Amino acid sequence: MQQNQIAIVPIDQLLPGMFVSRVTKQSGQLKVKSQGLIKRPELIAMLKKKGILELEVDYSKSNLEEIAKHQPEQTQETESVADKAPEKSLSDSLNQSQTLHDQAKQVHCKLLDKVRNGEQTNIEEIRKVSSEIIDSIFENPNALSCVSLIKDAPDYIWEHSVNSAIYMGVFARHLGFDKELTEDLCLGGFLMDIGMATIPEELLQKGDKFHAEDQEMIKMHVDFGVELVSQEENVSDVVLSVIQDHHERLDGSGYPEGKKGDQINTYGRMAAIIDSYDAMTSDRPYRKGYTPTAALKKLLSDTSGKYDQSLVQQFIRCIGVHPVGSLVKLKSGKLGIIVKANKDEPIKPLVMCFYSVTSGAHTELKRVDLAKVADEIECTVRPNEFKINLTKFFRDIFLGAI
Repeated sequence: MQQNQIAIVPIDQLLPGMFVSRVTKQSGQLKVKSQGLIKRPELIAMLKKKGILELEVDYSKSNLEEIAKHQPEQTQETESVADKAPEKSLSDSLNQSQTLHDQAKQVHCKLLDKVRNGEQTNIEEIRKVSSEIIDSIFENPNALSCVSLIKDAPDYIWEHSVNSAIYMGVFARHLGFDKELTEDLCLGGFLMDIGMATIPEELLQKGDKFHAEDQEMIKMHVDFGVELVSQEENVSDVVLSVIQDHHERLDGSGYPEGKKGDQINTYGRMAAIIDSYDAMTSDRPYRKGYTPTAALKKLLSDTSGKYDQSLVQQFIRCIGVHPVGSLVKLKSGKLGIIVKANKDEPIKPLVMCFYSVTSGAHTELKRVDLAKVADEIECTVRPNEFKINLTKFFRDIFLGAI
């Protein structure tokens, strides 16, 4: 399988840090020596003046950290949408994101059922939902990220795939990838674990009591997934790369091929981080999930060399030290859900408080902007520490009250 890390980028979306392989579209006949790393904005302006319209970018040779630094808060496309429609309220954004998340789970569940029953599959519905997720991410990445952390343990396989798609989309947007590539990465996230549908259900329910042969069987879900998706029409190498490499690790300890270092491309490295993060923050039959902040610390403290640490750091910058959707305890004794990040002051997000630790009871829902009050986050917490059914509360009360 070709490890495709190439994308065609319009000149208006070219950013410092991108490595240009060649010019693919230009006005006039002027020859431009275009291969190389874009180091300064002035070089982009010069290319525009020479009539360059479109370029081929190789992300494997690009400086992803530099790209992320220059990624604008809003893309031109997002701004044009904002000009045409009034900004959605927090309530509308969260409710629409929850609806989209539920729809994505249903579509994915239907696809997995077809795989289990040996029926003909078609990923077009997944592709359509994937495209809607990207539209939502470009409009408001906070809302979908928030919904992704409100988990329902029995739905782990479906939710994990949907959440992986969302995180891949959010991460790709943060890194400055164009929309077409972002959609491919989102679709790859959706389909990472499609091969799990070929694994016997009783084996998946064993929890942590796997024998060596059980583990080998489960590892086969990667190859099964690649084989299934390869049979679909119009599937890019990027999508296949995400499925193939999401369990590979830089130190060679991953599977199915035990790839090392440069054998794993940027997309596989991103997928490894996202797959691990969502798995860590999910409750499983054999263990409780980590808080989001604890999961990020675990990824960052990896000393074995499994993960690309430059990408881990970018992922943390992308979703925040305290990710949107986290349940946090404030120094004032309130509990709340982070609903909006603060890029200028990451430790001072917008929190919707609903519970008093002192009285041990739910309180009236209150919006607390930590950038404007004398309060701060003491720690992230797990819902079961306070006997809170966060999923039920979020759906039944929170969404209707904000």
